Amino acid sequence: MRILPLAIAFSLTSTLAVAADATDPVKEVMKVTEDNWNTVDSEWKYIFDADSLKRLFSKRFQTAYAEAAKHPAYETENNQPGDPFGYDVVTASQDGCPLQDIKMTTAPGANGVTDVTVTFKQWTCVDDAQIKDSISEVHFDVIGEDGKSVIDDIHRVAEGEKDSVVEEMQSIAKGE
Repeated sequence: MRILPLAIAFSLTSTLAVAADATDPVKEVMKVTEDNWNTVDSEWKYIFDADSLKRLFSKRFQTAYAEAAKHPAYETENNQPGDPFGYDVVTASQDGCPLQDIKMTTAPGANGVTDVTVTFKQWTCVDDAQIKDSISEVHFDVIGEDGKSVIDDIHRVAEGEKDSVVEEMQSIAKGE
């Protein structure tokens, strides 16, 4: 009879440990994204370079990216698979301003997924007040895999609708 309470306590502890770390991969992705938009003087850093992809993203995401990368958005100098996106995936744009008012919240989701929501202002350098004050919203699905928190999908919200970067990569891999 003692085993059941111990098993429940262990389960809750491991779930809380994963939840507490759920923001770690998102914080790293957002730091790179923020740095990229803060200056035009430095070289662009890719959130999907080999190291980041392996450390911060799930195996499912990595597989989808590898397949999509066979259809790069632009030609690479070394004829290796390139980035399948011709834009910044987090901001969903090729243009923008330094990100401001970045906020992050977490919420438990279904099936062990933690929803890490990030909001920010991305157009603060634009003169149009409505655009300047607009808030961008991105959701990161974070799961526990091999004992660490990793990003399993990214969803940008536009006009109340969420998209899926994994689904986009699957479409790119199909040549769509």
